[in-house]
Amino acid sequence: MDLKHNCSVKLNDGNLMPVLGFGTFAPDGIQKSKVNEATKIAIDVGFRHIDAAYFYQNEEEVGQALRDKMADGTVKREDLFYTTKIWATFLRPELVRQCLERSLKKLGLDYVDLCIIHAPIAMKPGEELLPKDANGKFILDIVDICDTWEALEKCKDVGLTKSIGVSNFNHKQLELILNKPGLKYKPTCNQVECHPYINQSKLLEFCMSKDIVLVAYSALGSHKASNRISSDSPYLLGEPILKTIAKKHNRTPAQVALRYQLQRGVVALAKSFNEKRIKENFEVFDFELTQEDMKAIDGLNRNFRYLKFSFAVDHPYYPFLEEY
Repeated sequence: MDLKHNCSVKLNDGNLMPVLGFGTFAPDGIQKSKVNEATKIAIDVGFRHIDAAYFYQNEEEVGQALRDKMADGTVKREDLFYTTKIWATFLRPELVRQCLERSLKKLGLDYVDLCIIHAPIAMKPGEELLPKDANGKFILDIVDICDTWEALEKCKDVGLTKSIGVSNFNHKQLELILNKPGLKYKPTCNQVECHPYINQSKLLEFCMSKDIVLVAYSALGSHKASNRISSDSPYLLGEPILKTIAKKHNRTPAQVALRYQLQRGVVALAKSFNEKRIKENFEVFDFELTQEDMKAIDGLNRNFRYLKFSFAVDHPYYPFLEEY
């Protein structure tokens, strides 16, 4: 991967994905208008890959930001790479297209560049994003992921999305799709939690062997403020080794964590709602980590996940019981 400014990786369907993306998930407490503002700043500083999802419930704001930046001449639609995701309550094959069409309507776009299955774990269909029973327990559903995949292939065929992929899949779940009789399109990517505390080296090796791009979410660790994260989680950007390497290169720990992924051939998503940090997070193309730096960061791996999906641990498609 030649890591020049704005460089892209070629997906197995021939489409190009910029190697650095801007994440739009906003924890509770962040106003939706802030997401609109941050997305416009991200485009102004150079981000062209925007990662979003139906579940984030802010695609109107993100879509408005994209349309504003197209209207003012900063970018053309074809300059942008927009990802959305099919949420867990829409994994039944007859609902997949409906979820994507809802996203497109909110965005005000005719197509997305990439549509991925948010996770292999299905939940009870309906308007509730997180359906719960009377005891407050999540109501799960069981849907064959190969059927969901077929419905996604049809969305690509009718032009609603240019590329299709998955997220939070382990290698066995990827193999289920790759070995599916009558497979029309391979997944182009697998978006998973990936950072120095869980560097996914085995899954990365597997994906590379199948020409599937690994995309890293939570590439900067995860935000303490999120109620999805337990309060005793380690703070990645405070990691002494990252701080030492950052100081040596006159960079921030976040820039080092992102550069680490790019040099391993991983597409990295950076999320921030702070103008200064959004700008800094894009400035990762003009320095290089040494082999020693890379080795030291590899040594931080402890298979630690910020996002465990523990509510679904008994689901047959729960992805994290496998080693990778």
